[in-house]
Amino acid sequence: MKKEMMGYEEALNITLETISPLNSERVELTECTGRIIAEDIYSPVYSPSVDASMKDGYAVRSGEIASATSQNRVRLNIIGTAAAGLPADTAISRGTAVRILTGAKIPEGADAVLADEFARREGDIVAIFENAEPGRNILPKGDDVKSGERIAAKGTRLSPGMIGILAAAGFGALPVCHRPRVAIVATGDELLVPGQPPSEGKLYASNLYILNAWCRRLGMTSTLSLVKDSPDSITEKLAESVAASDAVMTIGGAWTGDRDFVAETLNALGWKQLFHRIRMGPGKAVGFGVLNRKPIFMLPGGPPSNLMAFLQIALPGLLKLGGCMRPYLPRMRVKLSETLKSRDILWTHFVYGTFRDSEEYSFFDPEPLRLVADRLRSIARAEGVIAIPEGVKSLLAGDVIPAQLLV
Repeated sequence: MKKEMMGYEEALNITLETISPLNSERVELTECTGRIIAEDIYSPVYSPSVDASMKDGYAVRSGEIASATSQNRVRLNIIGTAAAGLPADTAISRGTAVRILTGAKIPEGADAVLADEFARREGDIVAIFENAEPGRNILPKGDDVKSGERIAAKGTRLSPGMIGILAAAGFGALPVCHRPRVAIVATGDELLVPGQPPSEGKLYASNLYILNAWCRRLGMTSTLSLVKDSPDSITEKLAESVAASDAVMTIGGAWTGDRDFVAETLNALGWKQLFHRIRMGPGKAVGFGVLNRKPIFMLPGGPPSNLMAFLQIALPGLLKLGGCMRPYLPRMRVKLSETLKSRDILWTHFVYGTFRDSEEYSFFDPEPLRLVADRLRSIARAEGVIAIPEGVKSLLAGDVIPAQLLV
């Protein structure tokens, strides 16, 4: 272990502490799904705005029908009708009921709604053969949303359900964080864009498209570039990308080989390097810094290392840039199906794997990436990632541990 290499947790903390969210913009509610809310949102209204019926039936005084059965029917005079937006114009008193439809305001004097199936209408009389306790089939005022209640927390990703609550509170537009514009730059003379004719000794730039897919999946916009292994070409592309984007990710050229020029060109451009190479595997060659106040993520080129460096360092940073207050992959508890040993107790080791259902916990089956030829297949199959943390010698079969979700 090189003494100058920092640990994974320290590197992640530095990344998140360095990055601040982008400014906000106001967006129509119809376009807010999946966006990050930029400030706490409080409801200005109650929803529903009145105590409302949850059923078609009859608004009644519960005490009057407490003894109602099929053999002992209680008969009440129907004195009006209430519908959603059209309340009854009379209060319920002893011996009376109001015909009420779903969503209608509960008439004064009523404390329950008896559903249609427990009554029979006989002209202006309703014969009731079931009781209804106080509050039966009544949706209280503000049950969905209360005036002054916080209904969306800053940094929350807006799900369809959250959109529904915000609509119920009357919001037609919301302040949301700008979506990060991410430039993804892959370096290498051997790389081709998918769709080009194959050529001996060349590879299609799969890493470029994996990272693009992740960015697009999380609502970011991205631009893709392939650059030859030339310091001048890399310098030109990086300068252009920094100027046009909110963040830049490079792929390849992050190590110390004869044609690994990315760190060299970033230094020439004057970036502030915060770390380069950390004690995590795969992905140890990852680097992070700032150029013109823009975050720059330098990622290794090997597929397992590239994706893991992205997931564990770059992705949390990009989520923080986009305003997310919990900038991490979702997690769940899983049971490990086999024992995993750390290759170096001073490092954090990450393992790809798949999930298998069981009665109590899903099992996590590791994908050990034993064969170089199996790299992309293992990544394609992977449904999650688990960590053997720094300082831990091994995780035992049957241990219940957190897993990051990739699907």
